[in-house]
Amino acid sequence: MPIYEFKCADCGVYTSIFTRSINSPIEASCRKCGSVKLERALSKFAHHRSEADILRDYGSDPKRLEDYKDPRQIGRWAERKFDEYGMEMPKEAKQMIDAAREGEFPDPVKDL
Repeated sequence: MPIYEFKCADCGVYTSIFTRSINSPIEASCRKCGSVKLERALSKFAHHRSEADILRDYGSDPKRLEDYKDPRQIGRWAERKFDEYGMEMPKEAKQMIDAAREGEFPDPVKDL
């Protein structure tokens, strides 16, 4: 079932049209203004990336993709990086990491 996308020449809104097959006739109209002056648009597409691709591109620490959702793992990674660069971690960051280890997550990561 192909999906065709069109851009309305009158209002600029994109409209997706589903068809049963490639040979099906397309009777498209704008979903916003109803115009039939539509131009074919390039469709968006997804690009699948494997866990190995992500880890290769963004570093091997943490080791598993799920670890990126765990604030405790991210805290260990941040501590290692500060040590590697010979820098002292800011006090506020250290406090947030310690709180996360105790189960008290900062607001930005509570819903992960």
